[in-house]
Amino acid sequence: MAEKFTAFDAAEYLDSEEAIAAYIEAAQEEAGDDPSIMAMVLSDIARARNMSQLARDAGLTRAGLYKALAPDGNPRISTLHNIAKAMGLKITLTVAH
Repeated sequence: MAEKFTAFDAAEYLDSEEAIAAYIEAAQEEAGDDPSIMAMVLSDIARARNMSQLARDAGLTRAGLYKALAPDGNPRISTLHNIAKAMGLKITLTVAH
């Protein structure tokens, strides 16, 4: 009998603010200079929540939210700011060492 595997979806496990915070922290440690990882994190968090409501709160359409958070998306910083704010998050910058 062959083993059957299903795709892992982080959004299924982001069911609390604590889980989301831990996920963000772990991703920041791993992301390095790869912004696509943080876009994936925002996408996972968005999918864990109500995409339609989140899009409205961010001033986007649902399709626009998916496009902004797609791996090949290239959203404006103001769009990312609005998405993060709608999620109850804040984008911060720190000095790189």
